[in-house]
Amino acid sequence: MKKVLTYGTFDLLHYGHINLLKRAKDLGDHLTVAISTDEFNALKKKEAYHSFENRKMILESIRYVDKVIPENTWEQKVQDVLEHNIDIFVMGDDWKGKFDFLKEYCEVIYLPRTVGISTSKIKNDLFKVTNG
Repeated sequence: MKKVLTYGTFDLLHYGHINLLKRAKDLGDHLTVAISTDEFNALKKKEAYHSFENRKMILESIRYVDKVIPENTWEQKVQDVLEHNIDIFVMGDDWKGKFDFLKEYCEVIYLPRTVGISTSKIKNDLFKVTNG
């Protein structure tokens, strides 16, 4: 069985997220998604709209996702790859090169982002609507 792993916050879930998850799952038989905990987001100075538990529940309901694990630190990736017997590590291509150190442990693939959508775009569009 080929196992795939990806990471993200996955807040304000949109079709770009679903597209990434589908393409990641298409690379293997089992997809594990590590999502940033609320505490880790605070360390990154990033605030999610949905709590970790709610984001986890949402991701677990997506048919492409087989397992959801917490992301607590930047440094846990090697441990996660080894612990979960990961064959392929997948991230969006805006991270290209940042995780090449994992090539020692598994294949690393950077997938193109879905054009025209992002959580930042959604937040900006909502801000414009509410502040007219």
